[in-house]
Amino acid sequence: MKPAWAFSCIIALSAILGGCGKDGSKNAAQETGASASQAPVQPGQAASDAAAASGAQERGALGTVTKAQLPAEAAETLRLIKAGGPFPFGEDGVLFRNSSALLPQHPRGYYHAYTVRTPGSADRGQRRIVCGGPRKHTNDCYYTDDYYANFKRIAE
Repeated sequence: MKPAWAFSCIIALSAILGGCGKDGSKNAAQETGASASQAPVQPGQAASDAAAASGAQERGALGTVTKAQLPAEAAETLRLIKAGGPFPFGEDGVLFRNSSALLPQHPRGYYHAYTVRTPGSADRGQRRIVCGGPRKHTNDCYYTDDYYANFKRIAE
């Protein structure tokens, strides 16, 4: 592919997408027959509707799980966290950013993620424990079995 042709395609695509700004989306809703009496979608509402439709939890809607209700592998992960390792995977203990804000807000560096082994899985699987606060502390930990889509606070 010639560079000049590719550049032209990028410019054309930018021009097309550039017309999809905030005002353009309002006008599009009015042109498609939406009545003025319909409530406009608030910022973030579409995201929360999509999260609800996908089964993901909404902010602040954390359930709880007791240690006894956790899989045995999660109990082993908690034991390793308290002991400071050694952890089975090099990624264990890495910073968890909480970018989806599903966990309570804290300064960057507060949360760390640990793998919960999944029997029969050839890789790390989807189960994790995320703990906040100083290392080796397990009093502010959360369990997820769907790779950070939903969390449950681990009750002491």
